[in-house]
Amino acid sequence: QVHLVESGGGSVQPGGSLRLSCVASEFPFSTYCMSWFRQAPGKEREGVAAITVGGRSKYEPWGRFTISRDDGKNTLYLQMHDLDPDDTAMYYCAASPPSWCSRLLDADRPYWGQGTQVTVLE
Repeated sequence: QVHLVESGGGSVQPGGSLRLSCVASEFPFSTYCMSWFRQAPGKEREGVAAITVGGRSKYEPWGRFTISRDDGKNTLYLQMHDLDPDDTAMYYCAASPPSWCSRLLDADRPYWGQGTQVTVLE
């Protein structure tokens, strides 16, 4: 059973930074591709960043958000800089087994965490 637990969310002033973590367990983390998504109230879930096995490829459509992974700690990270109120959302990590390692920013991922809330104050 894939288990993902996000943390690191909170409230921050505009222009601030946060680092989110996603601790994985009960599956071979190092063999899975990983993604971060976010969902604001009334909006669709959108892909934020993704990383393949071994970190060989990264997808970071916004330069302010950087994804990384530590396979020794079974942990995925999202470093966010220069945050804006529009970044306010619930942030989720998602795991994709090898057969799912394509289109990693599409929201049809098989395994999800419960999310961590990020609020950028107005």
